[in-house]
Amino acid sequence: MAFDGTLISETEWATHRREAMQALPAALVEGISELPDILMPSQKRLLMATASNQLVVSDKSRRIGFTWAIGADAVLTAGRAKSAKGMDVLYIGYNLDMAREFIDCCAMWARAFMPACTEVSEFLFKDGTEKAADEGIKAFRIGFKSGFEIIALTSKPRSLRGRQGYVILDEFAFHEDPEGLLKAAMALLIWGGKVLVISTHNGVDNPFNQLITEVRSKKRPGEVVRCTFDDALEQGLYQRICLMRGIEWTPEGEAAFRSEIRAFYGADQAEELDCVPSQGSGVYFTRAVIEACSVEERLILRLTVPREFELKPKAEREAYVQAWLEQVVAPELAKLDKGLRHFFGQDFALTGDVSSVTPMFIDRQLNRQVPFEIEMRGVPHEQQKQVLFYVVDRLPRFSGGKIDSNGNGSYLGQVTMQEYGAHRIEQVKPSQAWYLANMPPLKAGFEDRTVWIPAHPDLVDDLRQVKLIRGVPMVPSDAHTKGADGLPRHGDFAVSLCLAHAASLGEVSEYAYQPVSRPDPRAVDRDDDDDDASSSFSRDLRVQGTL
Repeated sequence: MAFDGTLISETEWATHRREAMQALPAALVEGISELPDILMPSQKRLLMATASNQLVVSDKSRRIGFTWAIGADAVLTAGRAKSAKGMDVLYIGYNLDMAREFIDCCAMWARAFMPACTEVSEFLFKDGTEKAADEGIKAFRIGFKSGFEIIALTSKPRSLRGRQGYVILDEFAFHEDPEGLLKAAMALLIWGGKVLVISTHNGVDNPFNQLITEVRSKKRPGEVVRCTFDDALEQGLYQRICLMRGIEWTPEGEAAFRSEIRAFYGADQAEELDCVPSQGSGVYFTRAVIEACSVEERLILRLTVPREFELKPKAEREAYVQAWLEQVVAPELAKLDKGLRHFFGQDFALTGDVSSVTPMFIDRQLNRQVPFEIEMRGVPHEQQKQVLFYVVDRLPRFSGGKIDSNGNGSYLGQVTMQEYGAHRIEQVKPSQAWYLANMPPLKAGFEDRTVWIPAHPDLVDDLRQVKLIRGVPMVPSDAHTKGADGLPRHGDFAVSLCLAHAASLGEVSEYAYQPVSRPDPRAVDRDDDDDDASSSFSRDLRVQGTL
C-alpha cells in the first residue's frame, strides 16, 4: 500500500501497520523477540544494484540506514581478491565527520566479516599539486589482506586523481563542487571501477536531481534506487530502532514516531523524507517542447456513437463501427510504411473520458512517430475491441502494444493479449513506480526531438496535464480539462502515448515462415506408376480440392 506523505493520519498508519504485521511471525508481532533480517529490502536492493551496474544513483530519505548498508558492500568489495573483482573503495562525504563515521561503520562490518584486517589509520593524502606541496587532505583507511583498502576522504575532486576502484559519493547534493566530483569519479569507470551516488534531495535544479533524471530517461546507463521514509518504515526501520533502544514495538508507537519525525521536518518533509526535490511540482512537459514535436498534417480520428448505442442489436453496432473504420481509419492505415515496425498504446475509458488509441512507428532515423490518433467516447467494450483489432491487424510489422488494464480496461487488455499473444501485448496497471520508470524516457524523447505527434491543441493540453506529484510524473486524478469539442478530458493522450512509447522500447521478437510450394499437377499425372504412400495422399487431397 502506497501512502502520500502527510496525508495519512497517525491512526490510519497504526491501523495499516497492525494489518501488515499479521503476516509476520507471531513473536515479532508481540514485540520483536527475534532478530529481524540485518538488511531491509531496500538496502538489499541497493546492494544488488551496485553488484550489477557500474553507476547507481540513490535518492533517499534522511537516516534510513543506506550509508550503513553500503559499509557492508565496501568491506566485501575491498576484502575480495582481485580475481574475485575486489578493488579499493573510495568514500567521499562532504565533511570530515562523515568520513570518520563511514570508516567506523566499515570497521564494524570488517570485524563481523573478516577479523583479519588492519586497524583504522589516519593519514594525509598528498595530491601532488604545487599549491598542496606542503599540505594534504586528512583521510582515514582500513587495509585488508587482499591488498585493497577502504579510504575515506573529504570532498575534494582532486583526491580521486590517479586512483582506481569503487567510488561512493555520499550526500552528493550537498557537496561544494558536485559537477567536478562527478566528473572525476566517472573517469574511474574506464578501467572497470564503479560509482555510487547517494543523497537526499537539495532542490530540483541541483546536479543530483539532474543526474537522476538522466539515468531514469536512459541518457546515462545505470540504475536508480529510491527509498522514502514511509518505504523504510514499511520495511522495518522503526522495529530496528526499537531493537536498538530496547523498547517494545507496537503499531501505535510506530505511528506516533512517524508523526513526530514529520512534525520535526515541517515544511521540508517532502524533500527530506519523501524524495521530492523542492520546487519540483508543476507542469512536466513544457508547451514549447511539445509544439516543437507536433506535425500539422496528422489527424485525430474520433468515433462518437448515438445515445444508448450499447442497447442496439449486435449486428447494427458492428455495422455502424465497421462503416466508420472503412471510411475514416482505413485511408490512414493505407498510408503506413510497410517496412517499419509499428506499436500501439491504449488508455481505456468507457464513459466520461476519452478512450485513446495511439499507434506509433519507428522511422528509419529511429524516431518514434504517431501517424494518427484514435479517440472514442461512450463506445461499448465489444466495439472498442472491434476498432482495436481492426487497427492492429493492419499495422505493418506489428511488434507490440500496451493497454491500460485498470478497472474496466481489464477485459479489453485480456482479450487483446489472447488474440495477439502475451509476448506482444502487456496488460499494464499504471502505478507510481510505472510512471516513474516510463515518463522520463518519453520526456527525453520530446527534448531530443525523437518523438513526433499530431499537432492539435487537445493533445498538447493532455500532455500539459502531467505533473510532478511528490516526485512522480503522472496525471493527477483531478486534472480535468475541456477539449475543442467541449467535452471533458483527463490527460488521456498523455497516458496512451506513454504506453505506446514504452511498447516501442521493449524487446521485439519477429518470426516468419517459408511456404511449401504446391506440387505440379502435371508431374503427378505423369507418375502413374508411383505407389508411394505420401504421393497417393497428395493426389487424394488434390482430387478433393485441398491442394
